[in-house]
Amino acid sequence: MRVEFGVLGPVTAWDDDGHAIALKGPRHRAVLARLIIARRRVVPVTDLVEDLWDDPPPGAVGAVRTFVAALRRALEPERPPRSPARLLVTVGPGYALRAGPDAVDAWRFERAVAAAATLPPEDGLDRLAEALGWWRGPAYAGLTDQDWARTERSRLAELRLHAVERQAETRLTLGRDAEAVPDLDAHVTEHPWREDAWRLLALALYRTGRQGDALAVLRRARTLLAEQLGVDPGPALRRLENDILQHADHLDLASGPGRAAARIWAQTAAVYDRTVTSGARSRLESTVSMLRSLAVTGGTGLEAARRHRLAAIAAAEELGDADLTARVIGAYDVPAIWTRSDDPRQAALVVAAAERALGDTPEDADAYGVTGHHEVTGTHGVTGTHEVARARLLATIALESRGTSSPRGPEAARQAEEIARRLDDPGLLAFALNGVFMQTFDRAGLAPRRDRIGAELVALSARHGLVTYQVLGHLIRLQARAALADFAGADAHAAEADRLAGRHELPLARVFTQWYRAMRLAETGPASEAEAAYRAAAARLDGAGMPGLEHGLLPLALLGLRLRHALPDRRDNRARPARDDRPGDRARPAPDDRRDDGDGPAPTDRLNDREPPAPDDSGWSGLVDEGADWGPYEPWARPLVLLTQGRRDEAGAALREVPEPPRDLLFEALWCLIARAAIGVGDQEAMRRAHHELAPAAAELAGAGSGLLTLGPVAQHLADLATALPDLLDLT
Repeated sequence: MRVEFGVLGPVTAWDDDGHAIALKGPRHRAVLARLIIARRRVVPVTDLVEDLWDDPPPGAVGAVRTFVAALRRALEPERPPRSPARLLVTVGPGYALRAGPDAVDAWRFERAVAAAATLPPEDGLDRLAEALGWWRGPAYAGLTDQDWARTERSRLAELRLHAVERQAETRLTLGRDAEAVPDLDAHVTEHPWREDAWRLLALALYRTGRQGDALAVLRRARTLLAEQLGVDPGPALRRLENDILQHADHLDLASGPGRAAARIWAQTAAVYDRTVTSGARSRLESTVSMLRSLAVTGGTGLEAARRHRLAAIAAAEELGDADLTARVIGAYDVPAIWTRSDDPRQAALVVAAAERALGDTPEDADAYGVTGHHEVTGTHGVTGTHEVARARLLATIALESRGTSSPRGPEAARQAEEIARRLDDPGLLAFALNGVFMQTFDRAGLAPRRDRIGAELVALSARHGLVTYQVLGHLIRLQARAALADFAGADAHAAEADRLAGRHELPLARVFTQWYRAMRLAETGPASEAEAAYRAAAARLDGAGMPGLEHGLLPLALLGLRLRHALPDRRDNRARPARDDRPGDRARPAPDDRRDDGDGPAPTDRLNDREPPAPDDSGWSGLVDEGADWGPYEPWARPLVLLTQGRRDEAGAALREVPEPPRDLLFEALWCLIARAAIGVGDQEAMRRAHHELAPAAAELAGAGSGLLTLGPVAQHLADLATALPDLLDLT
């Protein structure tokens, strides 16, 4: 069994399936940590005694030997009694942990940071993001009082701060200055003595056209350094302040024409403010156009666009101009790939405003003729603006009502598509198809339908230069091909989405492609690597501006990963293996197992810090992390969480309260969680419902249609349901 060790957070170990290994008490973890810090070198027993106790009690040497024996049983559960250990070995008067060079996350982190400096900037940035995603908390958490751990904790903490700053510097090298600002702002707030971080933050602000903010940051740095350290800023900060005041040309070298673009933007905005009156209706339309561009930048841009969009709609309605309101609402045609709204309350308000505007927009466009630049010419001739406005309002309703049970969404999507095809307007059709995509979740197993929509979007957008919708089409196809287990096809769409996103500055696309690659690894690769990839992808969500995506997603993905590796493949209805043969249950010693494995007698209870085993009737130990924040997925995860804690009756009660999963990209995944819990508690009615809902998706991978996570083949879950309740076979 391959074992990996984690010290970038609480000290832990994982088996080759990615399951946490029970390490018993805090002194067991301390022994393991001390051996990891030794980096494969021998640590004498006497040193371990001195490191574990300030005042070693009688029998301390025997206690250390028993701790080592317990660790050996946990780390090598299949090793025959008294046979030589291969991992935690005895050498002379002490012990050594012969972990491989990639077996400890801290060792991998060091190499990753060093390697990033030798890679091209884009690759180096990805490597740093992945490495920083391995951190689960302060290094060697829980060992803060031990002198022998303090130096290593400090060294790793310094290396992490260095990596954060190099990540920001690489972003500046790539001209992604705005993207660097939020992380740097948080970084200097937590570590105000880091002068290089202050320098990078001020430079990033300056390059995004925020000279005043850049100078304010430098003033704040001077004040904090004086108050907390009693020193003046170093020469680098003083030189940067002077260069900013002088608009030094060299400040713009790393980002090419960025400074020139910022200057042109500022000058144009100033002219606009002087020439267009504050109450002009065109200001609202221009504002929405800017908000649309801002939204596709992700992060704070997306959050700001979402926030100001509703205000723009309200302002248009206050003016009492129905046409203007329709244009303001319909102009925000930002492509959407995720089916859960980031702000359901705002979405409902937008839908309500669109419905009001729709009621004021006539269906017969010919009655109103055409006007100037609002004309649309297609294969059916020239038509007026009203029909276009209706289609955009209908597409907006279809998009904003995603993930709800409202019957209005599907009908609005159908009508928008019908109008767009009749007008032969490519941009309008792309917007309408996005709405149609959002309404293709009325039942499980619809990945082929979504694949066809994605294919049309890709072809349509490529012909007419609609880049954002071309990326959307590739992401839709990525999801659909992943659901159908066509990873070669999904890989191709991920690569093309990345290429287009890099060329046209669309950073949000890479959030989804990174999650896809973690999900692909979960389905095809080692569990430990998949978990690390998931954590790295989750780290990228922080600050991406998509709360409807990020909240609760990582625990759900990890649960799917662990279920995938804990459950044997029974699509051919093979019998369930005995409990002791399943991951997480191999060679688990009884609570009173006190073998010494040749390393000495067991000590007293006072010394061995033995912790009672967690109650676990289900055999699914290690499926969930204690205290995980499940976000909106809590109702569907709760029954399984209770089962892993051995609370079967409570799990059954929670299962009976579980609502219908929303009809969105995670519909099949949540039904599979219901299925697993129903089997666990023996709820026959829930099993029948789960089988009925999942049966249309028998050819798909559960959850993979999201492009984010997987619970394995739906067919496997259906087979398990049929095994647990044979009369289900009559339902198929």
